[in-house]
Amino acid sequence: MPDMLVKLYELPKLEPLLQTMEEQEITIRLGLPPEKHLVLDWIREHFGDGWASEADVAFANKPSTIYLAVDNKTEQMVGFGCFEATYKCFFGPTGVHPDYRGQDIGKALLLACLHGLAHLGYGYAIIGGAGPVEFYKKAAGAIEIPQSVPGIYRGLLRK
Repeated sequence: MPDMLVKLYELPKLEPLLQTMEEQEITIRLGLPPEKHLVLDWIREHFGDGWASEADVAFANKPSTIYLAVDNKTEQMVGFGCFEATYKCFFGPTGVHPDYRGQDIGKALLLACLHGLAHLGYGYAIIGGAGPVEFYKKAAGAIEIPQSVPGIYRGLLRK
């Protein structure tokens, strides 16, 4: 999976997408320290230990650099997106529960995180080890970085 580059100064507007989420009764917001244990357990259950470790780092940033998608009807978490977790200026990891995919929640989390990076003063962001390349191209205008495989995760310890 290649790394991808995003121009943060040409991002789509976030507000209309957040309004759409609210109409679907989904809230996109930053994670708060008192819920860290619940969020990390959810990520670990649905996406594994590695992503939970990266999300743990995002919670350590002040303010946190993890966005959560919460279903207002059930008051349950349905997705997350991190930035500035593994490396500075990096987006990821991110994930949406399978039951909630196809509703633009992933796009809302992506754009919230990318706008967060822009507010930190970056001009560009890197999506590390981008899985759904076409999604990132369409949602944020991302382009593949040549010769970026295996990227920052080379030599990563595994069980």
